[in-house]
Amino acid sequence: MTEPLRAVIVDDEPDARDVVRTLLAAHPGIRVVGEATNGREAVTLVASERPDIVFLDVQMPDLDGFGVLEQLGDDVPRAVVFVTAHDEHAIRAFELHALDYVLKPFGRPRFDAAVARAIERLSALDALSLQRTLASMADARRSRQEPAAELTVDAAPDAAGARRAPLRRIGVRNGSRITLVDVESIDWIEADGDYVRIHAGPARHLALQRLHALEDALEPGAFVRIHRSALVNVTRIRELHRESDGGGSIVLRDGVRLRVARGRWDELQTALVVRVV
Repeated sequence: MTEPLRAVIVDDEPDARDVVRTLLAAHPGIRVVGEATNGREAVTLVASERPDIVFLDVQMPDLDGFGVLEQLGDDVPRAVVFVTAHDEHAIRAFELHALDYVLKPFGRPRFDAAVARAIERLSALDALSLQRTLASMADARRSRQEPAAELTVDAAPDAAGARRAPLRRIGVRNGSRITLVDVESIDWIEADGDYVRIHAGPARHLALQRLHALEDALEPGAFVRIHRSALVNVTRIRELHRESDGGGSIVLRDGVRLRVARGRWDELQTALVVRVV
């Protein structure tokens, strides 16, 4: 990259913005082109400046970081680094969606690692994957505001003690309507407390069911748990991205990127019948 990457800092705390700006001064390949003190300012600033990277606080008084991304739509920068002190609000989204995050208070090594990761992914032209991931995040956010459906899962043994056949179709009930979802059409499933959100192509289904109960009913080996809150259809995985710190992510066929827990890589590679050399 010959031209510096253009960055925007968004945080309602002046001291936090100062820290990010100071640490970025050590990176000549990045130039700060603006700062926003709240979410609504951020939407206007990012839409006008079109930065490559945004360093975005999660919890802000008027519009939180996820709301900023949702309102930006196609104007979301190619790299988003969350900077937050509120992991209790953000950790689920980080596990599933974030390009990277830095938890306050942070030091230079952790911040520099986040910057390096952002630059690496920009160099790899990972924008399409990020846009689709953020679109999925926005869909998930909106679906939490809708009434949950009912999902009946019965994977108990039969009278002879044998496990019943794995699910092939799932019925999602909304009032008198039942939507039938072919299991093979499901891309991934995420937990949200006592609920599951089923992602099947452009469709999203929020249902009252625990993830482990649904996992037990699915065909063994067809879905793999990549961390405590997500199951992925192994046939939908397009790429593996293993990072030097032991973490990493996968990219699905539709471009959605999901974080993989450090302790789940062996199980993931076994499920994929992949030997990485």
